[in-house]
Amino acid sequence: MAKYTFQRFEKKFLLTVEQMDRLIPKFIEHGMEYDKYCVGGNIYTIYNIYFDDVTSSVIRRSIRKPKFKEKFRMRSYVVPVTGEEKVFLEIKRKVKKIVLKRRAVLTYNEALAYLKDGTRPETDDYNKIRMFNELDNYLCRNKVKPAIYLSYERIAFFDKVDKNFRITFDRNITTRRHDLDLAKGSYGEQLLHENERLMEVKITHTLPKWLSDILTEEKIFMSGFSKYGNEYRRMKGYEFTHLCDRHPLPVKYEKTEKQEQKDGLKIL
Repeated sequence: MAKYTFQRFEKKFLLTVEQMDRLIPKFIEHGMEYDKYCVGGNIYTIYNIYFDDVTSSVIRRSIRKPKFKEKFRMRSYVVPVTGEEKVFLEIKRKVKKIVLKRRAVLTYNEALAYLKDGTRPETDDYNKIRMFNELDNYLCRNKVKPAIYLSYERIAFFDKVDKNFRITFDRNITTRRHDLDLAKGSYGEQLLHENERLMEVKITHTLPKWLSDILTEEKIFMSGFSKYGNEYRRMKGYEFTHLCDRHPLPVKYEKTEKQEQKDGLKIL
């Protein structure tokens, strides 16, 4: 069954291909296993359309790192050729470093109809109705429209015991600000250098000690990397700092598990 609600911490790390290749066997040794779509090292692609208003206020607010921020996007795991493929309409929020994501699932044609005039797919499912009410509320408060296409190829791992603990590696982060249609497929400008990979660690508590030890040994440090945010900066003429130009900084883990529990983090 697909999951439609997520609540977690997300830590991001920019690293080299060589570092990734050394990390993966170590992760497997510590109980991580490939996502079912990545068995044997296979890669899958994620396709997104991010929405913003005419002044780019959504992303401008986001990169200022406020205590609360939210984004709206349409996501698919296939190129929707027929229009009947499944896509997700997602609201992603960040509240005091806790990431909250909620999404509705519908076909691509249904998503286009909903975004055009608010036409909802027929359903008597209470949770789906509530999610569309939330989408209605967001779109009423925020006059957004398609702003950027963003896709990337991913390898993903889950912990064998804690399925909420996930590690992903992204490459070929591709962006464009025209042809904002998922059916057009993946093409555009590359955000990363060829030898760079973006690793994301998704957890409900603190990083396990074995992982922090491995990252310290490999001299891999948190990057605070935003795909949409860095694309916007580059579009404005401010290229983000690539690995070859970075000065290593110590890893900073802000909170203990006890402190996070005090913040009220719960698994939904």
